Amino acid sequence: MTMSVLICDDSGFARRQMARAIPDGWDVDIHFAENGKEALSAIKQGKADVMFLDLNMPVMDGYQTMQIVKEQDLPTLVIVVSGDVQPEAHKKMLGLGAIAFIAKPIDNQKLGEILRQYGVYSGDMTSKGRTEKVAIVEPHSQGAELDAYREMANVAMGRAGEQVAKLLGEFIQLPIPNVNLITNNELHMAMTDVKASDRLSAVSHGFIGAGINGEALVIFNDVNIVNMGKLLNYKQNRTEEESELEVLMDISNILVGACINALSEQLHVTFSHNHPIILGRHCDIDQVLESNHERWDKILAIEIAYAIKSHDIQFDLLLLFPGNAMELVYAKLVTVTQ
Repeated sequence: MTMSVLICDDSGFARRQMARAIPDGWDVDIHFAENGKEALSAIKQGKADVMFLDLNMPVMDGYQTMQIVKEQDLPTLVIVVSGDVQPEAHKKMLGLGAIAFIAKPIDNQKLGEILRQYGVYSGDMTSKGRTEKVAIVEPHSQGAELDAYREMANVAMGRAGEQVAKLLGEFIQLPIPNVNLITNNELHMAMTDVKASDRLSAVSHGFIGAGINGEALVIFNDVNIVNMGKLLNYKQNRTEEESELEVLMDISNILVGACINALSEQLHVTFSHNHPIILGRHCDIDQVLESNHERWDKILAIEIAYAIKSHDIQFDLLLLFPGNAMELVYAKLVTVTQ
C-alpha cells in the first residue's frame, strides 16, 4: 500500500536531500511543505502518513507545528530532521509526540532503524534511484546557491550551538542563518543583528582545506560578554579585562571548532585552522571588520545570531568565504547530494 510522506523544511536544498534519502523500495508518494502552516494543511489533506519535520522555519516553526499536531491529534507520524541537535530540543519534540529525532545531514542508517522500529518500512534501504523518481530538480540560480549555503550553515550552527549549550547548561536559541553575497565594502551590511552604536569585541579564526579558505568571526557586544562571564562563573581573582578575554576565547574556540567540524563533514574536506586573532576590544563594527578582506572582491557572508533568552545574552558567528572558495563550496555541496 502506498504511503504519503511529507517533507517539511524551508530549504529546497534540504528537501531534496531528504527525498534522496528515502529508500527506493519504500512505496511512497512524496509531498513538500516549506513551513509548518503548509504542513498542517497537507496533513489535513491526507498527505502525511509520515512527516519529516525541520525545526527552524519562518511563518511557523517545527515546535509550533508539533504543538498543533498534538493538540488536534492529527494523523501523522512525525520524525524530526533538524540541524538543532541540543538535548533540550530533542526532549521537547519527543515530549510533544514526535517518534524520533535525526540530526542533519540525514543519516540513512539511522533513518532505516527508525522506519523498521515503528513498522513503517523494513526493506532495502538503498536510495540511489530516488533522484530520478522525484521531480524536485531546480535550475542553477543564485537563489539555489544561497539556499544551499544557508542549509550548510544551518547544520554547522546547530552543532556549534549544541557545544555551547553543553558548556553552559542552557538552551541556545538558534536563528535562520542570514546569508548574503556581497562586495567588500558592503561587509558591515551582513551584520544585521549588530547596531552601529554597539561596543564590540571580536575574535577571528582563519581556516583552509582543499582550496577552500574562509574566516570565522565570533562577535560579542560589551554588555553580553559581561553577562556571559557571570553565567560561566569564572574565578573572581582575575581583572575584568582578563575575565572578558577568557570568555571571548573560550566561547569562540568552542563555536568555531564545532562549526568547522560540521563544515568538514558536509563538504568531505579536512580543514586546518589558524590560531585565533583578536580583531578588536570595545570598538565599533566597522573597526572589527577592518582586516584583510580588501583583497576579496566578492564575499559569501553568513551571519548566525545566537541567543540565550533566559539570561538576555546575544552573540554572533560570522562566516566569510571569498568568491573562489564560495564556488568550490557550492560544487562540493551539489556533488555530495547528487
